[in-house]
Amino acid sequence: MSAVPPSFYDEIGGHDAFVRLVDAFYRGVAGDDVLRPMYPEEDLGPAKERLTGFLEQYWGGPTTYSEQRGHPRLRMRHAPFHVNPDARDRWLAHMRVAVDELHLSPLHEATLWDYLERAAQAMVNTFEPTGIGPSSEGRDAASGPSLSVTAVPPAD
Repeated sequence: MSAVPPSFYDEIGGHDAFVRLVDAFYRGVAGDDVLRPMYPEEDLGPAKERLTGFLEQYWGGPTTYSEQRGHPRLRMRHAPFHVNPDARDRWLAHMRVAVDELHLSPLHEATLWDYLERAAQAMVNTFEPTGIGPSSEGRDAASGPSLSVTAVPPAD
């Protein structure tokens, strides 16, 4: 009988490691004038719990996230928010600080960071600059970004 190899979740320290990651990340988000408004609750505690649960499940830990919230559907859950390259870069900057605080092995750090970069890029849903376009309250969660084309009369 062969032993099951440990999951990434277990290898980096399990629940405690993900709590530390998420706590460090949200310390940055709390003071970020672009990202903070995307979290409707006054207290970031519920957002911390959701992100911790999602990351733990993704990396081989408990499946509590899906048991409580269903399929992650990340694109759909982020659709109501103005996630442009600036927001993505800010998210990644705060996450970079958080990942660095974990002091992971180079392989674990690279594996985690690769996923976080890809996930952040996948959430981009507009290229409108920050402060332009509908607020998070005004975005239709079912629709993605829209482009309008202005007709230009042909030159004589």
